[in-house]
Amino acid sequence: MDKRRASPPASPARPRAVLFDAYGTLFDVHSVALLAEQFYPGQGQALSVVWRDKQIEYTRLVTTSDQGAHYQPFWDLTRAALRYATARLHLELTPPREQQLMNQYRALSAYPESREVLKRLQELGVVTGILSNGDPDMLGVAVRSAGLDSWLDQVISVDPVRLFKTHPACYALGPERTGVPAAETVFVSSNGWDALGATWFGYTTLWVNRHGLPAEQIGPPPTRTGTSLRDVLSFFAAA
Repeated sequence: MDKRRASPPASPARPRAVLFDAYGTLFDVHSVALLAEQFYPGQGQALSVVWRDKQIEYTRLVTTSDQGAHYQPFWDLTRAALRYATARLHLELTPPREQQLMNQYRALSAYPESREVLKRLQELGVVTGILSNGDPDMLGVAVRSAGLDSWLDQVISVDPVRLFKTHPACYALGPERTGVPAAETVFVSSNGWDALGATWFGYTTLWVNRHGLPAEQIGPPPTRTGTSLRDVLSFFAAA
């Protein structure tokens, strides 16, 4: 048994790198609800929730089935999840509406503190990056449209390993690309399951619990829990 992944890592005095999950963490996945509401009055938020839930379910399905043999890029799974969500809610998805909703997902709104936090981390000399399920094209557009490209040293997609988080091969991409060990890297996610997977792998972790959700009931807790991306700066309070 790999004991490194069996317990949470000790929090270093000053981490050398910070990696962020993208969707739901830096980018608000439910910002698509505004456009969805225009198409489907009274159903925009429901569509957004079902769409996101099915998207994550599909990533787990293709990762755990036949060792990733059924892998599809995140963009394709996102489109499939949209089609499922509209069918489940009995909403008509015309080709123009599908394209507009997918384009909106490609350029999701960033949370308002994202740029401020990334800028501050770079001022502190910390390596910054994204480690995401998103495929490279999706991430590139999202980062540029949000104006975050100047503040990120690395934008890491899981696409090269053809698996999705929480598979350890995905988390391993972080240290491989940054050269900073997982225990000296803070991994930040708003998804409790993602924070847990990263903790198991050996990262120092921050769970951004924006919505006051209960903690995961298996595994060790994240190194720290906060309510905003700004809480990552607490790891550098003595800097």
